[in-house]
Amino acid sequence: MQAHPVLPAKWTRVDLYRCVVTKRDLRTFTGQTIEPGPLRRVLNAGRHSGSARNRQPWQFVAVTDRDVLRRLARCGRFAGHLATAAAAVVILVEERGHLFDAGRCAQSMMLAAWGMGIASCPVTLHHDAQTRAALGLPKGPVVATAIALGYPDPRGRGRLERLALRAIAGRGRKPLVDLVHWNQYGRRLL
Repeated sequence: MQAHPVLPAKWTRVDLYRCVVTKRDLRTFTGQTIEPGPLRRVLNAGRHSGSARNRQPWQFVAVTDRDVLRRLARCGRFAGHLATAAAAVVILVEERGHLFDAGRCAQSMMLAAWGMGIASCPVTLHHDAQTRAALGLPKGPVVATAIALGYPDPRGRGRLERLALRAIAGRGRKPLVDLVHWNQYGRRLL
């Protein structure tokens, strides 16, 4: 396999592709902490994400404090797994118009984490005032999303994850042929 022209020679396109296509959102973690080095690498991957006009409109709140993680777990309707995560990253942006860039940033962090064996799951923090209080945020920055991080539990998914998966069983991924149109809508050539 030929190496990518920009990446180190030992990395192949398959390695990067495999990371993308095997990444799954996991909400069940071991109790193992994430050392500062890998956590900094995850944050640095976010920092290096592309953004419109290279504005880099984000800031990150890295959370490893168990009490703060528990408080954040009560800030969203489906945020309970933050309480058992080893860490979380809350992505803030300057204004709502930068949410797409925040999504790019979050995906970069989650893929970097997955490449190091760290599982992740994006989290919407629905209760803004509660989130701001938990993080000591000033007025101004917009809470875009949070990412729960931790080492995947070797026993597999937890009870809530299994129930959710059962509820959506059979969905899987849509076939590429159902998603791609070539040159004009309705032209399916795959």
